[in-house]
Amino acid sequence: MVLPRRSRRYRAQWSTRTYYEEGRRHRRRAPMIVLGTGLIIGGALVAVHSVADRGSLIGGALEIPAAVGTSAPLPVTAPTAAPLARSAPVRIEIPALHVSAPVMRLGVAASGSVQVPPLDQHDLAGWYDRSVTPGQRGSSVILGHVDSFTGTSVFFSIKTLRPGNAIDVVRADGSTAVFVVDGVRKVVKSAFPASEVYGNASFPSLRLVTCGGPFDSTSRQYLDNIVVYAHLVRGSR
Repeated sequence: MVLPRRSRRYRAQWSTRTYYEEGRRHRRRAPMIVLGTGLIIGGALVAVHSVADRGSLIGGALEIPAAVGTSAPLPVTAPTAAPLARSAPVRIEIPALHVSAPVMRLGVAASGSVQVPPLDQHDLAGWYDRSVTPGQRGSSVILGHVDSFTGTSVFFSIKTLRPGNAIDVVRADGSTAVFVVDGVRKVVKSAFPASEVYGNASFPSLRLVTCGGPFDSTSRQYLDNIVVYAHLVRGSR
């Protein structure tokens, strides 16, 4: 897919400030997220849970493509699609990665952490139900494991997504929210930008979140998070 070159006028209109202005206006404290081989997100606090006591991790999760930046990407095209009505996601499809996975609903556990898909179900993603449903105005968050000591998981390769790649989210009402990738970002867990990831954009947007990057063998955790940013281009039935 060939994307138009951003003009100076477009860049001025869609500054990082504009992109997140809605989330900052309605900011609320985000709960922690615990994911896969060690991902917890919550303000500036990051902790880990060990997923196994033996074995070695697959090397591919440690390698982050050079194209992955450290700042939030701007939309590749001006987001003009009309928001969709609320409807929970049931499946996520990423054609470029040959991913087609069911999506479960995730809430908040008594500990304050976000529930996550079972680690032994590698092909299962989870929608955080305190975020909007995919296609609604705001930022919808879908989580997936990167790997475990038994193999790769559903979001293992999302770090390789490129601007313009499609993400289709099938919803409970039979419609599909079609998103286009704006970019991929890596963040250090100890400085996780909660307001930028959790905060609602002023248009229908999507975040895919997993972990990766350097692995600390002592704490048995990845030190980075991988976040894919995308925006809605259309809804279909």
